[in-house]
Amino acid sequence: MSVVKLSLWSVDLTSHENYYMAERKSCTTVASHVLCLETNEGLKGWGEVCPIPHYLPAFAKGVPSAIVEMAPEILGAELAGVDALMHRLDAHLIGHPDAKSLVDIALWDLWGKITEQPLYALLGGRTRRDMPLYHSITCIAPDEMARIAREAYATGIRQFQVKLGADADWQADAERLIKVREAVGMGPIVYGDWNCGATRLQATRTGRAVAHLDVMLEQPCKTLEDCAAVRQATGLPMKLDEGAHDLATLLTAYELGIMDAVALKLSKFGGLSAMRRARDLTVHLGAEICAECTWGSDIVTAAALHFAASTPKGALLNTCDLSGYVSPRLCPEAPTRSAGRIAPPEGPGLGVTPDLDVLGSPILELE
Repeated sequence: MSVVKLSLWSVDLTSHENYYMAERKSCTTVASHVLCLETNEGLKGWGEVCPIPHYLPAFAKGVPSAIVEMAPEILGAELAGVDALMHRLDAHLIGHPDAKSLVDIALWDLWGKITEQPLYALLGGRTRRDMPLYHSITCIAPDEMARIAREAYATGIRQFQVKLGADADWQADAERLIKVREAVGMGPIVYGDWNCGATRLQATRTGRAVAHLDVMLEQPCKTLEDCAAVRQATGLPMKLDEGAHDLATLLTAYELGIMDAVALKLSKFGGLSAMRRARDLTVHLGAEICAECTWGSDIVTAAALHFAASTPKGALLNTCDLSGYVSPRLCPEAPTRSAGRIAPPEGPGLGVTPDLDVLGSPILELE
């Protein structure tokens, strides 16, 4: 069986509310790319990737060009697993993990359909019925963030990501963490996320102001060394995000003592194949995993949910229903959150199929 056709769509995803982060970055309407790989026997594998502008070294408008560059290696390729083809793509095109993630997810979806197994079975086996979700709170006025936290808590959410740094005011950031902690009470996980947008001094002042609380800090600074300095100065546990994108950065973060938890994101690592290797190392190092991607709708969310469902017990911190933050929904039958948790889709492969009316006309077709 071989890949004989490649189709690519671009779909604008709009957040249900303006999503503010540090350094005046925001996430309102973002282009997501959807890929379909079709075999000579009529099977279809779906992938999705959605880079946020000005966030990571990934450019949404560059995705089609990268796909065209990789197409000669994809079309006509015999399907006997995923890793071998992804190694060929790595040799053919250096870098571009976001575009490779799109291809990798589609190949895993195909392989699940060929073997008639859900992805969680292929990724190691299902270890849990469903997974805890975190709720991400946009960086606005502290009282409004506390209101959002209370509303999410009422739906069953017990983990809260508090965005910080939108106004570069360390005292306001401390107030945000204090008020969200007060809103949800003791017990739930609360962590403040600067998305690399704080200086070492700003993050340290905020961390010391809330050091009496049960909170965690997430990637305050751009470099791992600065994050380590904040960890040492505040004594607060730390979750790594943007700084973790391959095995080498995971090892460095562990050596610096800043990997109490880590966000493994599909588009940063280059898809499920590379994420699976990163997961094995992370479990070995004893850190807890947030299984997700940068942004997107139902296809990439499904991939992350299968990954989370197959993560060893004791190693999963949470996952994210990215599709719950945006519209339109691409797959009408995709799972949604319930009581603060979510389960992976059922059926072979990803278990989701996009609505072609929502996708519209493809921007690229090759065969």
